[in-house]
Amino acid sequence: MQLAYTIVYVSDVAASLEFFERAFGFERRFLHESGAYGELATGATSLAFAQHDTARANLGHDYVAADRSTQPLGMELGLACADVPAAYQRALAAGASGLAVPVSKPWGQVVAYVRCPDGTLVELCTQMA
Repeated sequence: MQLAYTIVYVSDVAASLEFFERAFGFERRFLHESGAYGELATGATSLAFAQHDTARANLGHDYVAADRSTQPLGMELGLACADVPAAYQRALAAGASGLAVPVSKPWGQVVAYVRCPDGTLVELCTQMA
């Protein structure tokens, strides 16, 4: 078994792709002509976005939409980078909400948290040594 991809369910796939391009520097792999599904080039594992209607049709029932919840959902996307404070500021400038400023953890990792306009919780962190 291996992790193949992560799909984030959102209201506006194109807007989420654009935000992740601006905030985190990812490149768009593609956006389906329907606008209902898109992917970013993020390395070995794909990060994708699907519209709520598409996701609900595939799943067969409803779920908690991150953009409609006042609290972040109980999961996060972890994005590793060399300069967490700079990445945090870039995300804020692109429209993210800051949830936890960059801090150095006792194990040596620098970590910060932002919430994206589509409700996605993102951890920005340095690689584990």
